[in-house]
Amino acid sequence: MTDDNAAIARAIIDANRYMTLSTADASGLPWVSPVWFATADHRRFFWVSDPNARHSRNLAARPELAIVIFDSTVVPGGAQPVYLSAVAEAVPDAELDEGLGVYARGSEAQGLRVWTREDVTSPARHRLYRATASEHFILRDDRDERVTVTLSP
Repeated sequence: MTDDNAAIARAIIDANRYMTLSTADASGLPWVSPVWFATADHRRFFWVSDPNARHSRNLAARPELAIVIFDSTVVPGGAQPVYLSAVAEAVPDAELDEGLGVYARGSEAQGLRVWTREDVTSPARHRLYRATASEHFILRDDRDERVTVTLSP
């Protein structure tokens, strides 16, 4: 059963390009934002955002976040989401090449432009962000029963 749940979670992540970030500011006021993402290992998720965007400012103040990935095109009741608990940060300059490599492969696979180091470093408007998931969950059998999933890198 555990392997089946992990396969379900991987398939959902692989089939979708947007994830919803749930952040909170320093006082705890919540905010959600959809972002286009790329991942190579189902554990680290990369996206590009403006550091002045509300979710980016929230992450600077409070890096813990929740993420949900699901197919929003299915009929009501048909969506199988993956929930993640994670910590996010702007990718440090020393790690940009690795993160941009993951993001570039995802972008190319979708026919999108490839972002470069110049696109995500000063004075550019955007930065590359990374969320590292500590927990993955799916809901089982439409009973709202949370099942922890272990996804190995």
